[in-house]
Amino acid sequence: MVESGGSRRPRPDNEQSAEHPATPASPATDLAQTPAAPQPAATAKPSEPAADGADTPQGPPPSDAESGNGGTDDTSGTGDTSGTSDTSGTGGTGGTGENRNPAEGETEGETEAQTGRPTPPTLPKGPPPPRPPEQPRGGLLMGRPFGVPVYVAPSWFLVAALITWVFGGQLDRVLPELGAARYLVSLFFAVAFYASVLIHELAHTVAALRFKLPVRRIQLQFFGGVSEIEKEAETPGREFWLAFVGPLLSLVLSGLFYLAMQPVEPGTVPGVLLAGLMISNLIVAIFNLLPGLPLDGGRMLRAVVWKITGKPMSGTIAAAWVGRALAVSVLIGLPLLTQSGALGSSAEDSVGMDTVTDALLAAILAAIIWTGAGNSLRMARLREHLPELRARTLTRRAVPVETNTPLSEALRRANDAGARALVVVDAHGEPLSLVREAAIVGVPEHRRPWVAVSGLAQDLTDGMRVSAELAGEDLLDVLRATPATEYLVVEETGEIFGVLSAADVERAFVKAMARPS
Repeated sequence: MVESGGSRRPRPDNEQSAEHPATPASPATDLAQTPAAPQPAATAKPSEPAADGADTPQGPPPSDAESGNGGTDDTSGTGDTSGTSDTSGTGGTGGTGENRNPAEGETEGETEAQTGRPTPPTLPKGPPPPRPPEQPRGGLLMGRPFGVPVYVAPSWFLVAALITWVFGGQLDRVLPELGAARYLVSLFFAVAFYASVLIHELAHTVAALRFKLPVRRIQLQFFGGVSEIEKEAETPGREFWLAFVGPLLSLVLSGLFYLAMQPVEPGTVPGVLLAGLMISNLIVAIFNLLPGLPLDGGRMLRAVVWKITGKPMSGTIAAAWVGRALAVSVLIGLPLLTQSGALGSSAEDSVGMDTVTDALLAAILAAIIWTGAGNSLRMARLREHLPELRARTLTRRAVPVETNTPLSEALRRANDAGARALVVVDAHGEPLSLVREAAIVGVPEHRRPWVAVSGLAQDLTDGMRVSAELAGEDLLDVLRATPATEYLVVEETGEIFGVLSAADVERAFVKAMARPS
């Protein structure tokens, strides 16, 4: 079975639209009282001296005894403060009047009317943005054919044990002289069968690579395998062949096992094994050709409807609903077939535990098909809305500040410019790093005049520079390649456009998923 578009989700998890990104409870988002539309960075030169009345510190920071901080929150700006627990910005200064600047003799709680200076912006309380989740593991790594990792999921061992038990019971009736050794033969059959499934999936992988589609991994799991192809086929013809090669190769394997069976005596272990592999591959091919998502036949049906209507979404909807109808048919029809003896068992044998086993098997298969059809619909809706994710639309306006600028002064400049992010630049205006939201939250308000922005910034790497023209899957690919909480967005000329928060992309992503087609 081939599955495409299964790994496009960006890493952080929040929920908001691309058109109207909400203001998360983090400092960089609330630097401006009224969020403005994304614009090029403010033109204030970093080398200019602070304006008159700027909150520029002129003395050492207050001691812990003076500030009421109790010596528990040292956020001097020299380390990573994103993990500090005090994010209220008060630090015990409320109403005491004892938090003084030794050089100026003024209390930090004094208002603008008393001091003649603008009051630094007050940031909301709230935890730092969540870290991107770790990439989920695929199970036990078995190898990398064609450069694609192949994993065996833990559920495979369960189904291998089930196949060994069931096939061992059949061998006891056909070859009773084997005794307990029949389970060893059955285990060999289970491994050989899943080797055939792996070949089925490798056919999808080779076809995808031939069409320049990246394959994330192959996973062998309960009831078969999945080839996770990260992008959609560009044409319905490619979609059809990408899906068809898997069942086609299973049919070829079934034919090869049939030919290998001819010179072998039927009542022997090799004869039984070859017959079992021939039948199992034939069943895999027929089952995957059923015209409903997420099966290969469903993708073939989707390609046909896509070709007729010219709309890939129409093909997905048709194939997904056929898949749901197929799930109901399996749930009801499979137990009826086994009880009627249509699958080779007599009605007398299809009672008791066998009936319960058949019903359970049918329920599991039906659930897999139904869930897969629903997931296919959701992924198709996501791909339809992905072009709405544009770096230019989601970017926050930023102001450049030089390395030694105090945090309070940087926040004041950002609020005056209506910006929502800070970019640390050198004397020539070249960007060096991005001030992290989580680090700002960790600095209490009364200590911000003595904390330099450079101590709260993350150095820029090549992967953290994002073109303002990126959108859709191209944007997500860039973010996935270099996981970070903020990215510098630049114009084609190299001019700073602003800062892109991964949390804003995530909110827009989730909103796109929820929006009806």
